[in-house]
Formats: sequence, C-alpha cells, structure tokens
Amino acid sequence: MPDPVNYAVFLFPQAIDALGDAIKPYLRDGPGGPHIVCSEIDSSGPLFEMTLIGNGPKQERLELELMLPLQMIKLVMSMHGEHEIGFL
Repeated sequence: MPDPVNYAVFLFPQAIDALGDAIKPYLRDGPGGPHIVCSEIDSSGPLFEMTLIGNGPKQERLELELMLPLQMIKLVMSMHGEHEIGFL
C-alpha cells in the first residue's frame, strides 16, 4: 500500500509572527523552516484551507481544519508519508 500523500505548508515569517501563539501548536520544525503538515489542502477561495489529522486524548481520530488568508502562504510541498523534509 503506498504512503498517503501529505502536504508541508510553509508560511511567511510575518504570518507566523502575526498569528502568534494560535499557530504554534501546529508548526513543525524542519530543514526548510517551520511548516504545517496536513492531509488535504484547498486553495480555491480567498482562504487557504488545510485539514490536519491527529489523535485525541483517548487516541480517537480527530480532524482539524485551519483556514488562513492566501497571502500568508509561502510554499506548499507534497510529500509521501510523514517523513522529515530535506535532502540526504
């Protein structure tokens, strides 16, 4: 079975500063800088929509949808699985 496709969404530094503590729990550090890993994206409207998959306190599956203005998005990369981003 192939790895699921996930997306790494990088925000402009000014966007991270403007969002402050509200965005920090969803950011991951990596060689390319802080980014959000999500399972689905939609950039067709005025807001960039991201669906994040996680586990709740009782290991139940949770889905969270984040919506940010398109102007905050710097780069989107598709990746297979949830491997770290970078070059070997």
